[in-house]
Amino acid sequence: MATDAARILVLPAGGRPWLADAVRAGGAEPVTEGRASAVVWTDPKDPAGLRRLLDEQPDIDWVQLPWAGIEPYVDVLDHDRRWTCGKGVYADPVAEQALMLALAGLRGMGTYARATTWEGPIGRNLLGARVVVVGGGGISESLVRLLEPFGCEIVVVRRTEQPFPGATRTVTQQHLDDELPDADLVVLAVALTPETEGLFDARRLRLLPSHAWIVNVARGRHIVTDDLVEVLAEGAIGGAGLDVVDPEPLPDGHPLWTLPNCFITPHVGNTPEMAVPLLSARVRENVRRYLAGEELLGPVDVDAGY
Repeated sequence: MATDAARILVLPAGGRPWLADAVRAGGAEPVTEGRASAVVWTDPKDPAGLRRLLDEQPDIDWVQLPWAGIEPYVDVLDHDRRWTCGKGVYADPVAEQALMLALAGLRGMGTYARATTWEGPIGRNLLGARVVVVGGGGISESLVRLLEPFGCEIVVVRRTEQPFPGATRTVTQQHLDDELPDADLVVLAVALTPETEGLFDARRLRLLPSHAWIVNVARGRHIVTDDLVEVLAEGAIGGAGLDVVDPEPLPDGHPLWTLPNCFITPHVGNTPEMAVPLLSARVRENVRRYLAGEELLGPVDVDAGY
């Protein structure tokens, strides 16, 4: 019989069977019933179910949430156990999506793709552009690396002024407004918290130059959608490249679909085909580390909620 330490609950049962395979590959026995000291939770939208499990099994000392955004679970987090999530796992593919949206926007791809006749020249270079990256996590790290060949001036906006690898400068969110009037491109790659919800409203969007593009690969609620529609319709900024929106999915007939200076991709910066091997590797490694008593990857900041 396996010990409790070598048994890890994979619940709710039947959800994402590849997670059980990852637990097994990490050296533990995946189980769907009985007592255990750890759980890999498989449902991104059932915080109540996880809370019931933790109430029934207070000895669980590690919870793995195998996705990056954990907003539905903020009220379940506690200081009684270790919490980990998938943050950082998707960094490379999401950063690639951000770069794609940025290049397409700056180089006028929206106009050209919708054209039915030969168009005149439009567009701006990403080469040498001034880029403001909001967020200091893994996506930003990957994006800054991808931007290196373009010779951009990169300002990273994060919680502290601690230098960010590859960035020209690092500032805190309190100084965000100061950085926008000279930006050619703004990329949102920040966690959704009360401080970042509605971060870009009409006032802040209007601080951008008329040619600037904003790209959002984080969460739709970082931008006030009605304000963005208004600013884009006026041509007050160059445009927006959105892999996330609010609401999501964006309803048919919404104005954002037909604005010529807006690109929308349906939250595909990280597709299931990309996610499964990356998340499997994270869970497998964390199970191995848990059994070995080592530091776990992707720790959740319980107080900050991400």
